Amino acid sequence: MTGVTTSAQALDAADPLARFRERFVPSPGVVAYLDGNSLGRPPAVTADRVERFLREEWAGRLIRGWTDDGPDGPWMEWPERVGDRVAAAALGAAPGQTVVADSTTVMLYKLARAAVDGRPGRREIVVDSDNFPTDRYVLEGIAAERGCTLRWVETDPTAGITPEQVAEVVGPQTALVLMSHVAYRSGWLADAPAINRIAHDAGALVLWDLCHSAGAVELELDAWNVDLAVGCTYKYLNGGPGSPAFGYVRRDLQEELRQPIQGWMGRRDPFEMGPGYTPAAGVRGIVSGTPPIFAMVPLLAALEMLEEAGIGAVRAKSQALTAYALEIVDSWPGSLGVQVVSPRAPERRGGHVTLRRAGFRKLLDPLWARGVIPDYREPDGIRIGLAPLSTSFAEVHAGLTVLREVVEGLGQ
Repeated sequence: MTGVTTSAQALDAADPLARFRERFVPSPGVVAYLDGNSLGRPPAVTADRVERFLREEWAGRLIRGWTDDGPDGPWMEWPERVGDRVAAAALGAAPGQTVVADSTTVMLYKLARAAVDGRPGRREIVVDSDNFPTDRYVLEGIAAERGCTLRWVETDPTAGITPEQVAEVVGPQTALVLMSHVAYRSGWLADAPAINRIAHDAGALVLWDLCHSAGAVELELDAWNVDLAVGCTYKYLNGGPGSPAFGYVRRDLQEELRQPIQGWMGRRDPFEMGPGYTPAAGVRGIVSGTPPIFAMVPLLAALEMLEEAGIGAVRAKSQALTAYALEIVDSWPGSLGVQVVSPRAPERRGGHVTLRRAGFRKLLDPLWARGVIPDYREPDGIRIGLAPLSTSFAEVHAGLTVLREVVEGLGQ
C-alpha cells in the first residue's frame, strides 16, 4: 500500500480545493469521516454566524426582523433569497424558482401531490423499486389519497434507473415520474435530460430527488427542462442536522400547479388574514408555514464556501475521490470478499461508493472505535461518502486501510 500512500500525498498536494479542509470544525478522535453524503461536517464559521444572528438579528431586531431589511434581507423573504443562492451555487437554475422551507418529506409531498393534481384524468405514478424509502412511502400515500396506481420500475440496486426502463412504463395515463438523480445505495447517476424528454413526450411531469446530488454533482435544472425538484441541505451543502429542504418549480409551472398544504405564509397577503386562500404569485406559493429562519443561518455560511469553490471544481474532486477509493479497494485481495456495487464509469457515479460483503453490519462498531465513520445500508452495504470540500485523499486512504484491517479480522 506504500504506492497508494504516496499517491494520496501527491493528490492532496495538487488538490485545488485543499484550502477548504481547514475551514471545518475538527472532530477529535476521528481518523476518517466517510459519511459526508449523510451529514456534512460543520463549517468553522457557523458558530460565529449563529451567535451573531442571535445577538444582532434575533435580539437586536426582534419581531422587526420579519419585515426590516437586514444583512440578508427581511426574514419574510428568506425562503426565496436563500433558495436563489442554492439554485445558483448548486442547481443550475435561474432565480425565482427555488425556495428553502420544510423538511424533505414535506416538500416532496407538496410537489408530488401538486404534480398529480396538475395532470387531471391521469391515474398512474411511476417510481423505481429501489428509490429512497421516503419517496416510495410518500407516493404510496398520495396514490391512496388520489386513487392512483403506482407503476413500479424494478431497478438493479447495484445500478439505477435508465431511460429505457422509463420509456417502457410511461404512457397516456402517467401523471408523474419520480426518480432520484443519484441512487442512495449504489451512487448511480441517472440520465436526467433523457428521462425528462421521455416523460414529457408522454405528457407527464417529472420530480427529481436531488438529496444525493446537490453540492456534489453538477446540475443544470433549467437546461435539462426539469419540472420539479426537491433536496436536503444537510449532506453536501453542510446545513447541519435537520436543516430545511429546498424545492424547485420551473417558472412556467408555478401558476399552473397548486400545492396542497395551504398555510398562511404561502398566501398572497399573509398579514391580511382574511377568509379564503389565494396562493402567492410565483414560487412563494409553495411555502406553507413560518420559514425556518434560524435553521437557514448555518446553510448560508456553508453556501459561501460552495460559491467560492464552484460546483465544477467540486464535481471534479468528487470524481477523483471516488476513483481513488475504487483504486484502493481494487488493490485488495479477492479473498476478502469485498465487492464494489457502484458504477465504474465516472459519468454515471455520484459522490459515494458502496462496498458489499456478508457481515458488514458487524463492522460499524469496531470501525467507529478506531475513528473511522462510514455509513451502512442494507443489504450488507457500507457506503463511502466523500465530501469534496472537507475530505482529503489521505483521509480516504487512512479510512480504507482501517476498513481492510477490520475485514481481515472477520476472517480470523
